[in-house]
Amino acid sequence: QVQLVESGGGSVQAGGSLRLSCAASGRTLSSYAMGWFRQAPGKEREFVAAIDWSGDITDYSDAVKGRFTISRDNAKPTAYLQMNNLKPDDTAVYYCAASVYRHPAVSPSMYNAWGQGTQVTVSS
Repeated sequence: QVQLVESGGGSVQAGGSLRLSCAASGRTLSSYAMGWFRQAPGKEREFVAAIDWSGDITDYSDAVKGRFTISRDNAKPTAYLQMNNLKPDDTAVYYCAASVYRHPAVSPSMYNAWGQGTQVTVSS
């Protein structure tokens, strides 16, 4: 069983930056992909970014491509989401997730462990 704990959320103005962290414990995660998802009020959970087990392959949603960067440190083990040039539409609860596969996946069904979420609020 793996436990994931997100941190780093908060409130910023549009154009600002935040860095989310996802600390993992339990199951060895170095062999599995990690992902970030978000859910805004009244909306479904949506894919944000994912990274493969080695950190070499990443995938992003069109909404965040060029502004967000996902990374991981398997030695800790921790995954990160650097968010730059934030927009009000980025306001949501952000969740990290651990996959059952080695390569990045867009669908939430490919992940079997989830953190509790961290709130990100971007004001205009």
